[in-house]
Amino acid sequence: MPYAPAAPARLPCSSPLTLLVALHVAIVIASNYLVQLPITLLGFHSTWGAFSFPFIFLATDLTVRLVGKAPARRVIGRAMLPALVASYIVGVLFHDGRFNGWGALQDFNTFVFRIAFASFAAYALGQLLDIQVFDRIRQKSRAWWLAPAAASVFGQALDTAAFFSIAFWRSTDAFMAAHWGEIAVVDYVIKLAVSLLLFVPAYGVVLAAIVRAMGRPPAPAPAA
Repeated sequence: MPYAPAAPARLPCSSPLTLLVALHVAIVIASNYLVQLPITLLGFHSTWGAFSFPFIFLATDLTVRLVGKAPARRVIGRAMLPALVASYIVGVLFHDGRFNGWGALQDFNTFVFRIAFASFAAYALGQLLDIQVFDRIRQKSRAWWLAPAAASVFGQALDTAAFFSIAFWRSTDAFMAAHWGEIAVVDYVIKLAVSLLLFVPAYGVVLAAIVRAMGRPPAPAPAA
């Protein structure tokens, strides 16, 4: 008899989705700020944004697992435009990692807008691919870790490639224009390591806690 995965739990109201939208926007804003702060790891160039953005994939995967693919896509749709606007504002105010005063908003900053737009495109593409991969594997496998791990591999690859190519290819920032390819590869490796070593186990812990809190027993393992 083929294994039929349990249907996603249905949360009683839309407030958790609203909180998830706010969480996504906050992480995108923080990552757009942190991506302006370069770091060097083992001789390779990267940015602090590599450590913050995997939080979104954890939140998205939990959303898909608990309430389904369609609500997770609604979260992405509702978060995209607020994240774009807020990222631009924060990026202008804190360009180069320092507060530039409210007067900086009077002039349109094409460099910061390019980063914000790159984040907008990468977020949409990466998250939608993450949702699709996660949901497809979750329906076919009872290994709790396989779906979030595979979704991170593919989703973050697309997200990273889209962001750095759109934001920094032939950029007016000489350093980023010269090193964006290297930084993108190192950034992806860091994000993937953080996701697989920290966030996939965290996904299992948080999911188990939520399932217990909802009073829903774990689904039986599939027959061999």
